[in-house]
Amino acid sequence: MDTTLAARLFAAIAHETRLDIVLRLAQVGELAASDLGECTGLKPSALSFHLKDLRMAGLVESHRNGQRLLYSISYEAFTALAAFLPNGGVRGSTEPAPWELLTMTTDDRVYNVLFLCTGNSARSIMAECILNREGLGRFRAFSAGSRPRGEIDPIAKALLGRDNYPIGELRSKTWDEFTLPESPTMDFVFTVCDDAAGEVCPVWPGQPMTAHWGVPDPVTHQGDETEKVLFTADVFRMLLNRISIFCALPLRSLDKLALQRKLDRIGQTNDRARVDVA
Repeated sequence: MDTTLAARLFAAIAHETRLDIVLRLAQVGELAASDLGECTGLKPSALSFHLKDLRMAGLVESHRNGQRLLYSISYEAFTALAAFLPNGGVRGSTEPAPWELLTMTTDDRVYNVLFLCTGNSARSIMAECILNREGLGRFRAFSAGSRPRGEIDPIAKALLGRDNYPIGELRSKTWDEFTLPESPTMDFVFTVCDDAAGEVCPVWPGQPMTAHWGVPDPVTHQGDETEKVLFTADVFRMLLNRISIFCALPLRSLDKLALQRKLDRIGQTNDRARVDVA
């Protein structure tokens, strides 16, 4: 890499906002522009301006997944930028290279998250699987129900299997399992159905933060098999959208009140109506 190209790349991430965008993409993997806007607080016009600069510099790439345009960082560009520096920017054997610094997060905690619904058959199960993948090791997700059906909805299970989510150990279980002394202490508890949100929940050890992220129940959706499959996929996309925004939040830099506001606003987000979670 010549100095002219290196200077252009360094200049592109010298801006605080663009660096913030890059760091969030490095942590999450990929996000739609609308999700980036929601977790950064940028208006669409401002976000578009910065994304254009990052793409022109070659630091950010985009690809289309169905109707969604997703953005991600260019691993090749950052690897080349790190290699441009003497010894890859490493001053000693224990020092991380710039590329490693980019992908490291200052928040090395693993957050426990519990998703609740009534039956623990579809919505909370899908949310558990999504966060365990999208969280990239920063989150450990669980799910439970107030009145568990005792089995996973076959359509939801088939959807997860097609997308290569681990399904071998999934089971429908009661939320009482997470009130025991030996249970993992939760940092966040999210209800994904209105019935569970309206019930009297157990007292969770550790006083986790809570929010309601209600989505329709695909199990009770009326229609033939094809309609139910499509409806389940739509609910899955709604959960994926919300969880992607959650994963991109700078948890350690937010005070509790600001974080609660963002968690509540994520619950108002769906595929058809976006809200600002700034």
